[in-house]
Amino acid sequence: MHSNIEHRTSQIIFGDVSKFYGEILGVNRVSLAIAPGITSLVGPNGSGKTTLMNLMTGLIQPTRGRISILGISPDNPQELFSKVGYCGQFDSFPKGMTGYEFVKSFLRVHGYSNKVADEKTWRAIERVDLIEAAHRKVAGYSKGMRQRIRLAQSIAHDPVVMILDEPLNGLDPMARAETIRLFRQLAKEGLHLIVSSHILHEVNVMSDRVVLINNGYILAEGGVTGVREEMEEHPMQIMIRCDLPQDLAARIFASDSVVEAQLHRDKQGLFIRTRNAEAFYLLLNRIVVESGMNIEAVAPVDDDLNAVYQYLIGSNGGGQA
Repeated sequence: MHSNIEHRTSQIIFGDVSKFYGEILGVNRVSLAIAPGITSLVGPNGSGKTTLMNLMTGLIQPTRGRISILGISPDNPQELFSKVGYCGQFDSFPKGMTGYEFVKSFLRVHGYSNKVADEKTWRAIERVDLIEAAHRKVAGYSKGMRQRIRLAQSIAHDPVVMILDEPLNGLDPMARAETIRLFRQLAKEGLHLIVSSHILHEVNVMSDRVVLINNGYILAEGGVTGVREEMEEHPMQIMIRCDLPQDLAARIFASDSVVEAQLHRDKQGLFIRTRNAEAFYLLLNRIVVESGMNIEAVAPVDDDLNAVYQYLIGSNGGGQA
């Protein structure tokens, strides 16, 4: 009996959970047991990923079923948020606040003394590599920097569960790689990380397991073995906005990782297709350093999640309908 209790309190449990918004389905009959490590919730926009995360944090209540976060009910917010870090999608900050103040004020609300809050703030900011920008106003941060300071806030109180809704949005390739490295380190330290994503490459690089969700239903769950093979069958498309797209095309087209490069209609961007996004991002970083060209934005365009659905449903056979 004792070992069974320990098992339950080391996992995140969904027991036949449904959430309806009036007559609109959020999620339906979800039963999951999530162990430590990085679990990616994967699905298109509107599939139910954010609903699952909001249920975990107690921001919304299930219509039916039960949820347990390491033995804690989301109905107990004070205890829950001593264990849980949450980084949602909404990019909003108190007016006039610096990055340092944003993180520290959160810790002070948690009840930490000024000295301890200061120490934890600097440690969290260092982990997301924003020390130099800590005393600048968040309003002046780039989108990627704002994303990282929100991540710093979510890890500052040393949670054991991290719930991260599209946490890599807006990050350039270098910051994305560093953030994934941080996630892997946190998982190695024994944390649960629940990460939503619709980018196949990110899922492949960072996840221990994936939960595929669509239209409020869990389609399948399991490990990520074979996702790389799926990527080879369905090359990833990336849009790059830069000042010299033709020069960039000439530089990258010789790479084995790039299978297609096409100029955008406005001549200010470049679409590329790659079978190895990690190798391409490394190549792009090297080109930027060597050439000095200005890269304004790098964003995946349209990963084919349906292929991954079919792969995992076929190989695991344990999905729910």
